[in-house]
Amino acid sequence: MNYGICPLSIVPMRLEPSDAGEMVNQVLYGEHFKVLEIRKKWSRIRLAHDKYEGWIDNKQFKEITEEDYFAADERTPVLATDLLQMATSSDNHVLSIPLGAQLANLDLTGDQYEGNTISEKKDKSAFVNTALLYLKSPYLWGGRTPFGIDCSGFTQMVYRLNGHALFRDASQQAAQGEPLSFIEECEPGDLAFFDNDEGRIVHVGIMLQDNHIIHAHGEVRIDRIDHTGIYNAEKRTHTHKLRVIKKVV
Repeated sequence: MNYGICPLSIVPMRLEPSDAGEMVNQVLYGEHFKVLEIRKKWSRIRLAHDKYEGWIDNKQFKEITEEDYFAADERTPVLATDLLQMATSSDNHVLSIPLGAQLANLDLTGDQYEGNTISEKKDKSAFVNTALLYLKSPYLWGGRTPFGIDCSGFTQMVYRLNGHALFRDASQQAAQGEPLSFIEECEPGDLAFFDNDEGRIVHVGIMLQDNHIIHAHGEVRIDRIDHTGIYNAEKRTHTHKLRVIKKVV
């Protein structure tokens, strides 16, 4: 088994081993992973923090030892809390570090970082303020940063920045936590899931106070939510059909 770490700001993870392949996720700076398969130009990896799999370019990761991988696994995550901060790389170049980057493994990348970080687990009351950091971020399929993010990447990163783990995709997150019977039972920070006509979970957002939700749809935005689903006041229509609200924390 081989192992690696992301030494760059953001690395695209693709469905297929090709630059033209669909980007299904992003690997953020400092995140470590197992290398499941190595080809001439591409490697299939499994991220340590959520077990998500995909292909990344061999030029965009640094190999680490098995000992380093398991040592990184034992560390408490230390995440960047600035929207964008600069670090000094091991070769004395400036490196951009995005919100949510993993900084517990700086000894493995050889870089230096002096920005703001967080490592403690917070309760659900902190989730909303974190979510608002992403407000107006553009929607990007597979994205995980304020410069482009999808619905489940948004919920995962908000929870992760507060010390709580979510799976990567909305359908996976829907299997976590306890369902609530009524919308009136929910609290800010709970997750609302939405399905399509075939009953498949296709969207997720974070509940706010007073029957509002923050979610990534075109951009990270705030809309009203009722028993039917998300209501877009600009379009005067429901855009997403509510399936379930779950309490994960």
